[in-house]
Amino acid sequence: MAILKRRRAGARLLAGVLAVLVAATLTPARPCAAARIKDISEVEGIRPNQLSGYGIVVGLQGTGDGQQALFTIQSILNALRRRGILITVDPRQIRVKNAAAVLVTASLPPFARSGDKIDVQVASIGDAKSLRGGNLIAAPLIGGDQQVYAVAQGAVSLGGGFSVNAPGASTTSGVTTAGIIPDGALVERELPVELAAEGKLRLSLHQPDITTASRVADVINTKTRADAMAIDPKTIEVELANGGAAEAMDMLTRIEGLDVVTDTAARVIVNERTGTVIMGQEVRISPVAIAHGTLQVEVKTDFGVSQPNAFANGQTVVVPDSQIVASEGQKRSLAVLKTGVTLGQLVGGLNALGVTPQDLIAVLEAIQAAGALQAELVVM
Repeated sequence: MAILKRRRAGARLLAGVLAVLVAATLTPARPCAAARIKDISEVEGIRPNQLSGYGIVVGLQGTGDGQQALFTIQSILNALRRRGILITVDPRQIRVKNAAAVLVTASLPPFARSGDKIDVQVASIGDAKSLRGGNLIAAPLIGGDQQVYAVAQGAVSLGGGFSVNAPGASTTSGVTTAGIIPDGALVERELPVELAAEGKLRLSLHQPDITTASRVADVINTKTRADAMAIDPKTIEVELANGGAAEAMDMLTRIEGLDVVTDTAARVIVNERTGTVIMGQEVRISPVAIAHGTLQVEVKTDFGVSQPNAFANGQTVVVPDSQIVASEGQKRSLAVLKTGVTLGQLVGGLNALGVTPQDLIAVLEAIQAAGALQAELVVM
């Protein structure tokens, strides 16, 4: 017997939404929480830079690149020639199973000094089976300007990954063709950072917003008596008296701990695959009438066996007997939802009523299609 139940909505949702809407209209909205300027913005000019390079991992136990990866063999031959070891053998006749070609990447943090150590990531670009137990030969790391900023070298760590091969069987856990080298690169070139270019500090908001940018400027002006101005929804410019690095550091110390009440655009995020609904506190609905009912379809299939007589030439067959029953839930009349209610106030009440995310998604999509949802509906 196979049963298929299809629900277009929950009948209890309408009554529950109406009850919570009435309660929400009588409950004042809670004020937004404040956030530190340090947590919602960053200083322009203070940023990491991406580095990358090419290298060879050696010392593998026969799990390196195969003969098809000619670039690995050629790289090893070039490295030997640079050290005065000349090999005239045809590269295609060399088998190097204990080495693997890898791409090396790292992030150069701001204010990194020559001699500092940074973590690097390595990933195989050939057909190596595993990098476990390997060591990276010195690999220069270059930036976007093609200058060498660090040199990486060291033992590769795979974490908990492993790969075991045996005749006719193999098992693998985790990723064995990529790993990290903690403190595996030495910084060779420093990247200059100018804090107060042209005597100004520029703060960049993580989430551009006109209201938040204006509030940040107002708080800086009020608390520090500095001359701050929001020049666009993302950037706040702070004038410095002298424009030196010491003054910039002192001003940043006073600014980053200030609290600001942030403001965001109303947005509803819906993931229909997982039934997840995330909505902001400022999401509101305009007056709209809603009718929500249920439809349930049940398909029941019984399988019977048709058995012929003993002396007949027939065959035994299975005969399905299907029954379809469609039923509609209790009828609901149209109801009008008042304006001014935030959906953020409804979340707690809807959860208490046991409303399923699928039902809520259906209602939100219908309200948005009617033009009554005063927010951006993002369907993932």
